[in-house]
Amino acid sequence: MTETAHAATKGVAGTAPAEGAVGTGSAEGAAETTLHEQRAHPSRAHGPARARVTPGGLLTGLLRTTRPKQWVKNTLVIAAPAAAGRLFSVPALGRLALTFALFTACAAAVYLINDARDAEADRAHPVKCRRPVAAGQVPVPVAYALGGVLAVLGPLLAARLTPPLVPVLLTAYLGMQLAYCVALKHVLVVDLVVVTTGFLMRAMIGGVALGIPLSRWFLITTGFGALFMVAAKRYSEAVQMAGKAGATRALLTEYTTGYLRFVWQLAASVAVLAYCLWALEGHDGPAAGLLPWRQLSMVAFILAILRYAVFADRGTAGEPEDVVLRDRALALIGLAWLAMYGLAVAHW
Repeated sequence: MTETAHAATKGVAGTAPAEGAVGTGSAEGAAETTLHEQRAHPSRAHGPARARVTPGGLLTGLLRTTRPKQWVKNTLVIAAPAAAGRLFSVPALGRLALTFALFTACAAAVYLINDARDAEADRAHPVKCRRPVAAGQVPVPVAYALGGVLAVLGPLLAARLTPPLVPVLLTAYLGMQLAYCVALKHVLVVDLVVVTTGFLMRAMIGGVALGIPLSRWFLITTGFGALFMVAAKRYSEAVQMAGKAGATRALLTEYTTGYLRFVWQLAASVAVLAYCLWALEGHDGPAAGLLPWRQLSMVAFILAILRYAVFADRGTAGEPEDVVLRDRALALIGLAWLAMYGLAVAHW
């Protein structure tokens, strides 16, 4: 009895495959070997799903890696020209379209290089493991190569086709974002600043492309509005990945949810104040229109901030583009704001 109990105890205290072993010793050995291989090489656990690369799948994977949904962010290039009423000429629209395309190419380069660097870490994430590079649909060398080509071509084309400050901003954006991929995303607060500055550069580059002076209140509103969304995203990630965030975004373990909540609340407050000051800044006069549409747009802007804050508070603002595109109430508020601001620009 003692020997039998000792053997049973040894079996329970042994490896995991022994608990589920059925039948012969060869089956037990095979299961144990498989488990050891998966532990030693976690990426092989889903090997068959990532092993086959086809030309069509590669192209689809490359497109997905450039984050088409994220291109919505790049529409910020029209923010300054729209605020200045400079969207109503063919040359201006053509230059803005070119600027949008160049910025999108540079952003795509960053996404490709970032996903190539983070492929192994992404495989441990419940959602990011589906990214094409992490899933093996796009080989890491291909992602690096295409990212490098886009990073070089974007500023070069901008230097030939746009005003001098545009390629300077693109180069600065690439340098900052690549530094973020390599090191800055591991530095407290600096990671928030870098991502926020990326949004601010999008808003600046449209005005620079058309030679439009940028209002200080416009820049403050854009910057703190972006910080609001970035901090809300980090807060949501911290809430959803509590206890396991260190495996995918180690810096989340350094932040507390209370701190991130404070940041997005502070940023929202500053953005609202700056927008109100911008809306009230020197736009009264004979050409102001029948109603003060610019000032009335403050109501829609504040409602949009409050609506987005609902998702931030719930910890479900991890993907800002999904919140903006899928919430009907937020979309309607955004359309109302666009209508009022458009009427203000047209002096109706």
